[in-house]
Amino acid sequence: MPMALIMSSHVAGSRVGGSAQALALTQFKIDPVVVPTVLYGRHPGWGAPGGAQVPVEAFEGMLDGVEANGLFGMTDLVLTGYFASVEQVRAAARAIDAVKAAPRDGAFARKPMIVVDPVIGDSGKGLFVPAEVARAIIDHLIPKADLVAPNSWELQRITGADARSPEAAVKAARLIGKAVLVSSVIRGNEIGVVYADKREAWLAAHQKAGETVPSGTGDLLTALFAAALLEGQTPSYGLARAVGGLAETIASAGIWASPELPIVAMGARIKQASPTVRIERLA
Repeated sequence: MPMALIMSSHVAGSRVGGSAQALALTQFKIDPVVVPTVLYGRHPGWGAPGGAQVPVEAFEGMLDGVEANGLFGMTDLVLTGYFASVEQVRAAARAIDAVKAAPRDGAFARKPMIVVDPVIGDSGKGLFVPAEVARAIIDHLIPKADLVAPNSWELQRITGADARSPEAAVKAARLIGKAVLVSSVIRGNEIGVVYADKREAWLAAHQKAGETVPSGTGDLLTALFAAALLEGQTPSYGLARAVGGLAETIASAGIWASPELPIVAMGARIKQASPTVRIERLA
């Protein structure tokens, strides 16, 4: 069974962050190991979240325990997301190096896939982590990534280039020099996700949903796309399926009047493409 090491937020009452990704990955029979950076009761968008940041000593201690049990050598996928301090980012970077260096006799994949979601901000909100944390993610984690998964605002912050349209997102993504998955890309009445590497680029788009969409869409998208790549799917198929699963989950949230993404209720449907999503080759 493939195993994923997730270093991100744990939010007990909201389907966001690492806890949401863990739920989604189980549909792909990927065993999640979650090392939380914060322990919150709810998403801060609802108000005071409760809980607290995980002290770096505790964060590092959990990683030490996971490593001591031999699980770094069995880790096939590393997902990083929200970090509350520079020290946590540096600890995560060391953990990635240790995962890469660990003997892999019991692993599902030949080498671990490192996916960095630089959770630093969003359009209309700006930075929602301290500037030094954003800088640390850019300096210490992105260079270690096989795939970087920003939203369009984050991509613009990272590269200094416009990334709002699909074509601009491709150009900006290629400045990073790695495979990039860019969410929240707008074209007319559509919202989409762009995948770009040095060989190809694709857009998966669908009509914008209503004004109120649950939080956690970027976290879910990253998990679904990473799962597809771990299965050996092509980027174009993986993109279509991941965006389809996300679009259907958002639509179901609207139908069920759910304030949170109904990840568990979706079941196997979260793994399926959607007729509402169109795929277009950009390069």
